[in-house]
Amino acid sequence: MARHKSSLQTDFLVLGSGIAGLTFAIKAARLGPVTVITKRTASDGSTSWAQGGIAAAISHEDSFPEHVQDTMVAGAGLCNRRTVEFVVEHGPQVIDFLVESGVAFARTGRGKRAEFELAREGGHHKRRVLHAGDITGAEISRALVARARSTSNITFLEQHQAIDLITARKLGGGKDACLGAYVLEVDTGRVMTVDARRAVVLATGGAGKAYLYTSNPDTSSGDGIAMAYRAGAPVANMEFIQFHPTCLFHPEAKSFLISEALRGEGGILKRRDGTPFMDDVHELASLAPRDIVARAIDAQLKRSGDDYVVLDMTHKDRPWLKRRFPNIYARCMQYGIDMSVTPIPVVPAAHYTCGGVVTDLLGRTAIPRLYAVGETACTGLHGANRLASNSLLEGAVFGMSAAVDVEHLGRRAPVSVPPWNPGAAGPQDERVMVTQNWDEVRRLMWNFVGIVRSDKRLSRARRRLDMLRQEIQEYYWSYHVTRDLIELRNLQVVADLIVRCAQARRESRGLHYNLDVEGRNDAAWGTRDTVLVRGKEEPLTRVRAGEHLPDRLG
Repeated sequence: MARHKSSLQTDFLVLGSGIAGLTFAIKAARLGPVTVITKRTASDGSTSWAQGGIAAAISHEDSFPEHVQDTMVAGAGLCNRRTVEFVVEHGPQVIDFLVESGVAFARTGRGKRAEFELAREGGHHKRRVLHAGDITGAEISRALVARARSTSNITFLEQHQAIDLITARKLGGGKDACLGAYVLEVDTGRVMTVDARRAVVLATGGAGKAYLYTSNPDTSSGDGIAMAYRAGAPVANMEFIQFHPTCLFHPEAKSFLISEALRGEGGILKRRDGTPFMDDVHELASLAPRDIVARAIDAQLKRSGDDYVVLDMTHKDRPWLKRRFPNIYARCMQYGIDMSVTPIPVVPAAHYTCGGVVTDLLGRTAIPRLYAVGETACTGLHGANRLASNSLLEGAVFGMSAAVDVEHLGRRAPVSVPPWNPGAAGPQDERVMVTQNWDEVRRLMWNFVGIVRSDKRLSRARRRLDMLRQEIQEYYWSYHVTRDLIELRNLQVVADLIVRCAQARRESRGLHYNLDVEGRNDAAWGTRDTVLVRGKEEPLTRVRAGEHLPDRLG
């Protein structure tokens, strides 16, 4: 496609280039042309930032039921067991696909006797996490991007930002379907119309940038979730935002994650005075599920007034740490922290969006021809809290399952899609409005809708977000769209969804902890998701996964 064109036609439009989007693209390319839109480069995004690894029950000392059980326990009773079994049982197939794609997982031994080196992380009772040192996500991204670029039917459009989905209902049609998207060419400011003749796949990742402190890259602004919600697709469980317990605390260490794999290798969480504090909190101590660890750290910080706790790895020698965690070791040394002799200062930060666009087990949303895969989706796998290293697994499994389902979709009849209409919008004259509102959304979410919440804090956040929505909407329709403005608009939407879901759930479960309704209420909420649909204020009851399942994912 020439960059000056104002329209593009493709069979499959994939928004996002992480493990979920690229897995779909690679598997679907045999069916027709695939266009992958990514708002920065193909290697940017959360997949590249993943350190720990990908969970799969492939050891003879492990089993599918044990992986399922660990996932269900971590999910605090809200996981959909059928989804969990579906994902776990396809774990070995995902590993085969990744190895076939060129991913170099760490191994022990040499030659034919070499076996995968399996790590253990929080919430896992067995070693089942495949890794590539502490840069597993970067290695997976490298391999999948290379494979996708070498596939003739896949086209990348980097530095492009989706603005909104185009649906038949928006165009006044009778039966709804997703037809494509309006896409901003970031470098030029032009907006093109992308006509997707078979399907659109949302793989834009999560919404960690809705919070002031996050382990996520700048790309994680909830774009796919916001676009799907505006288009009328149900969105669920947005109250369950996972805060990773251990991000590096240092004024210059923006968003740097200290992997859970360190605790899997015996790392101990301690107060600044050197006293361990997790032994009295959970039977797994420092390896407890993330929601429990994050709340425990938050409680320690509030009690002591300290800015951080420490993760002690000094029981491991320097050569071992440099081999097992080369990236983390080097980054800590960059800030003057030798983790072999000095405990690492850590603090929780927003990490993973467990909720998202409601899908079935084939990635289908409520809007025909619109799919959602990876962190953008709410499949029922994570429930109220994600088990460590299940995210990369989920992304690949649902990228594959969606690619299976689209085999049955023929090209729809041609539809006249109007070009982007900027109306009376003009050039932005004061970018300070965007930066001010961006900062305000993220700060109020951190202060009022963080690890521990209350009814009063949620009400204050809701009122302020209502005011911000009006300001942002007015600005959005008055000026030409830019990447920052699109992301600000989407952040306000996902922040509002998080608050509304948190207000609706009248219990404390998993990642959602409300001081005014402490404790789980299984009778009322044990089988309910907080599902929101645009135009409906009250949450709906749980949307179960679809009935049709493929035998294998191809």
